[in-house]
Amino acid sequence: MTHPTATIRTLRATLSSRRAARRRRQSLERQLASYTTPSERLDLDAILARHDSKDTAEIKAILHSQSMERIIRTGS
Repeated sequence: MTHPTATIRTLRATLSSRRAARRRRQSLERQLASYTTPSERLDLDAILARHDSKDTAEIKAILHSQSMERIIRTGS
């Protein structure tokens, strides 16, 4: 049986790691949101195309989500 103190330590470490990951993703989302014009987005797409899709998956998912939000918000 695991000692309760060890379990609490593990839980705290996990929560801390998740908070850090959430802050990192939110920062990335804010940075990517600054690419607003079609020209800027094309430039970003060209940069991403030069890299492995495994490495760019998170960025592409964020960009897709932001595009969908923009379409819903503006209707276009």
